Amino acid sequence: MKSRKQPAAKNTGHTQRGQCVKRVSIVEAAAEVFCREGFSGASIDEIAAEACVSRQTIYNHYREKETLFVAVVEEVMSRANARLFSILSTFPDSDDNLEDDLTAFAVSLTRNCICNQDGKFLRKLVQSEGERYPHLFETWRQHGPGKTGTALAALFSRLAHKGALQIDDFDLAARQFLALINADLQIISLFGEALTDEQLESSSRAAVQTFLRAYGKPATRRSQLALEEANL
Repeated sequence: MKSRKQPAAKNTGHTQRGQCVKRVSIVEAAAEVFCREGFSGASIDEIAAEACVSRQTIYNHYREKETLFVAVVEEVMSRANARLFSILSTFPDSDDNLEDDLTAFAVSLTRNCICNQDGKFLRKLVQSEGERYPHLFETWRQHGPGKTGTALAALFSRLAHKGALQIDDFDLAARQFLALINADLQIISLFGEALTDEQLESSSRAAVQTFLRAYGKPATRRSQLALEEANL
């Protein structure tokens, strides 16, 4: 009896990898174009040219420009959150060298989550497009600043329960901490200047010192004031 010829197995693995590479290429190219032109100014043709794919390929993957924009924001937020939780793992868990440890944490958070390429990209898009297209930033609203503040509030709560800080409202303290470490950097980043290590260290330490004057233990506050007076 003749054996039946088995049909050739489809090379699905190669096809899936190719599709994945195309998706990544499209999202990265779209991020560049959206950041440069904004949502309204970006065109599918321009994104296709940047990604080196056809216009139809983009529509096959994302159907329309709005769907692609949301995918870009989700991808950037996913990367930003992975980086954020890596940084949060370095948050100090005792009051030993608290000023130095919080300063190092603030420097790392600012450098890797706020002033890096993804952080700048999201801020620029929200500032330029958020008011006109608020529904496009639902992912950012749910998983962006609010998530960071919630995580920080929990970490400050842990320090307070250990007696290292005196805080009544942890959510407020977290928002104030983020505002303080951003205060000196907003004008610099607004004009696209690159922050030096000295600027980052100086602004972060000033922010932490202000925060600890408000929420540090009384003994810590007194020692800080004495040190500041000695340096006058």
